[in-house]
Amino acid sequence: MSESTAVPTHCPYCALQCGMSLRPTGVPELPAEVVDRNDFPVNRGALCGKGRTAPAVLSSRVRLTEPLVRCPDTGALVPASWEEALAAVADGLRRTRADHGPDAVGVFGGGGLTNEKAYTLGKFARLVLGTSQIDYNGRFCMSSAAAAHGRAFGLDRGMPFPLEDIPKTGCVILVGSNLAETMPPALRYLTELKENGGKLIVIDPRRTRTAEQADLHLAPRPGTDLALALGMLHLVVAEGRVDQEFVATRTSGWEAARAGAMSHWPEQVERITGVPVPRLREAVALFDDAATGMVLTARGPEQQSKGTDTVGAWINLCLATGKAGRPLSGYGCLTGQGNGQGGREHGQKADQLPGYRKLDDPAARAHVAEVWGVDPTSLPGPGRSAYELLDALGGEVKTLLLMGSNPVVSAPHAAHIEGRLRSLDFLAVADVVLSETAALADVVLPVTQWAEETGTMTNLEGRVLLRRRALTPPSGVRSDLEVLHALAGLLGWEKGFPTEPEEVFDELRRASAGGPADYSGISYRRIEEEQGVFWPCPETGVGESDHAGTPRLFLDRFATPDGRARFVPVVHRAAAEETDAEYPVVLTTGRVVSQYQSGAQTRRVDELNAAAPGPFVELHPRVADRLGVAEGERVAVVSRRGRAVAPARITTAIRPDTVFMPFHWAGEGRANTLVNPALDPVSRMPEFKVCAVRLERAVNDA
Repeated sequence: MSESTAVPTHCPYCALQCGMSLRPTGVPELPAEVVDRNDFPVNRGALCGKGRTAPAVLSSRVRLTEPLVRCPDTGALVPASWEEALAAVADGLRRTRADHGPDAVGVFGGGGLTNEKAYTLGKFARLVLGTSQIDYNGRFCMSSAAAAHGRAFGLDRGMPFPLEDIPKTGCVILVGSNLAETMPPALRYLTELKENGGKLIVIDPRRTRTAEQADLHLAPRPGTDLALALGMLHLVVAEGRVDQEFVATRTSGWEAARAGAMSHWPEQVERITGVPVPRLREAVALFDDAATGMVLTARGPEQQSKGTDTVGAWINLCLATGKAGRPLSGYGCLTGQGNGQGGREHGQKADQLPGYRKLDDPAARAHVAEVWGVDPTSLPGPGRSAYELLDALGGEVKTLLLMGSNPVVSAPHAAHIEGRLRSLDFLAVADVVLSETAALADVVLPVTQWAEETGTMTNLEGRVLLRRRALTPPSGVRSDLEVLHALAGLLGWEKGFPTEPEEVFDELRRASAGGPADYSGISYRRIEEEQGVFWPCPETGVGESDHAGTPRLFLDRFATPDGRARFVPVVHRAAAEETDAEYPVVLTTGRVVSQYQSGAQTRRVDELNAAAPGPFVELHPRVADRLGVAEGERVAVVSRRGRAVAPARITTAIRPDTVFMPFHWAGEGRANTLVNPALDPVSRMPEFKVCAVRLERAVNDA
């Protein structure tokens, strides 16, 4: 088969959505192979190991190929027909609604679902089920950045500029991101930045592979990023570096934000963060002396109980120095999940309708209700956020439909959430593989993967992309759209839930029209021809739009009523759980290059498992000496919520008061057993990145 038969598409994993092509092999054990695709501008042909090996998860040895229903006699999951499985799910949903009301049914989605599936899942929850209880795992990803974006700029799009702008700016501050391992093809943008004479500042409590590339690496104590940003803003003011003209003409609220920063003098910030004052001054000089600059944050500062304020403090730094709303400058969030951006824009989030409309906005409700052909008063109001929804399982929420997520591994206080899932009256899971969560379900529905379906994704730049179907799925597998169509029919909705992705997308365009995330001028044809289209892209005339899309936001005005960016006054506060004599060490968590998120798919790929076979505890040699453990010996990490055990990895690349664990694994090494579910009051983001633990030797544990 020639290379010309390869189908251009995108990687199934992170929010880079790297371009690749797939060529069918006709072999069930490995039905496709990756062919380089050099024309896509984001990755320019580069792929990480996860992308290169992605077809391995298409293997019939790995993925689900028929529905499973739990046998009442044995308690085991056994194969069933689609008719039997769908009837069981419909009966479970119907029975719970009849006995306990619509809000006793919950829906939990995923940041890997296409825009079409995310849109349909939200519509299904609100129309067919009539429930307010829907959220998705993207709440655990970039919700703090989204909230801060909205407060400051009036609009949330992860990055307000394309990745191609990064190498052209003068200075980048990268906060809490290890791009070398989480998004390896994106590291080239930082390499090119330095080649062009730009400066890179990395802020991370670990000296990661990314931090090694930095001109300046600051290693604050986990949970103190807010104080660090405030200390830098204090120095900007004290050293006369404020861009007074920009502040006066394009912002509001400066005096209150200034007062908040001035209460955080550098010596105090050094005591809180551990970053010496001279290093703070060096960072401020590098950033402010550059004619242009960007601050990019990831989960480090965002996954905190003060994540919204922390991101807000970094935005304030950009605004005070005039590095926002101008070419080659601004604040951006490095979205993690493949469709974390689009997933929250089109209806999976508890408080949002398609087009990034607010569910409690009467005009938004009226617009979407008209597209759906229902009375606006029939739409439920906002529901619980992701963790709060999971925490309510088995109590007020008695039945759950879950698509594309694995909270048994990925949720904070994971053992507790596993218990809540087990306590449900009924659990239905649609997934590609038998994840740890699917293994608890009453019904498991096998659904198609990225290579077996067409649909759009919105990457971290706000670029709407088209994944193309390259393979025919196994005969026992259906798409999520087909599942929702069938369930809607069984529950009395014969119309309104099409199975063709482009038909769904055309409805999504109408539902989003006029909203903050306006896709109405985007079509499949335009995406193919233009290598993706940046939203907002409104329809401006008859037929397809002549709007070019918006690669760069805020150059003329911000998306606030008066067009000005808003400073938000913030002050430092402690983490929800500080260290003490009983729990004297800080745990922070993250990813490794060869695994992805909960590992449900990547842990089924031999090559990736060979590179990253299991969890570990990264600790400083001084900590290891005190504990009496050597490299590779088992360490127990204990928090107020549980205990995890993994081999020690001893390195001077981490602070002595901090330990690190990756969160990709289940079982005794499950890092999220330990983490604190304390929530940010604005974004409802759990505090994954900071909790107090103690360490114990575990050499003789079974």
